Amino acid sequence: MKKEENFESKMEELEKIVQELEKGDLSLEDSVSKFEEGMKISKECNTLLNNVEKKISIILEKNGEIEEKDFSVDE
Repeated sequence: MKKEENFESKMEELEKIVQELEKGDLSLEDSVSKFEEGMKISKECNTLLNNVEKKISIILEKNGEIEEKDFSVDE
């Protein structure tokens, strides 16, 4: 059973793939395979970031009461 990886380990894996592709030592078939793997990992990282973003909230104290407000980059 494969252990669920966290964002950081996925990014490290993606970085290794990019380095392999940049070396240029792979065959075309291997390069395409690595590229596909990298795109899959990139999509997984994006999903993880989106899920975290949804969980982030800003707690404001307003009139002595705690108000929870969804996180927005514009604030």
